[in-house]
Amino acid sequence: MPIVQKSVALPVNEKAIGRRLRELRESRGLTQVELAAKLKTKQALVSAYELGNIRMHGALIAAFAQALDATSDEILCIESKRRSVKANDRRVARLLQDINVLSKRERDTLLKTIAHFVRGARTAA
Repeated sequence: MPIVQKSVALPVNEKAIGRRLRELRESRGLTQVELAAKLKTKQALVSAYELGNIRMHGALIAAFAQALDATSDEILCIESKRRSVKANDRRVARLLQDINVLSKRERDTLLKTIAHFVRGARTAA
């Protein structure tokens, strides 16, 4: 009796996952080299994953999620209610990371200062 193999429809493909990895990495202000260091791997592998040339297994998706401070749903392009700030400037992305590790009191004080500065700049323009 022949074995019939059924095809399974996957919700996303390696290319889409790779594009999402790149977007998340860039929004966090990381280079491929920096991300590879966090993952204890080589930059060439990070590049291959971002290009969708290599299929990722579950543990690797979890490692990328942890290194990028993201969820596996975000990496797999599964819609999430969580919103993240996308910073186009690497310096801004790194500052946002630094702000997130401040104490609540320090963060609130800094955010009030930034909000005041931005409002003043808008009215001056």
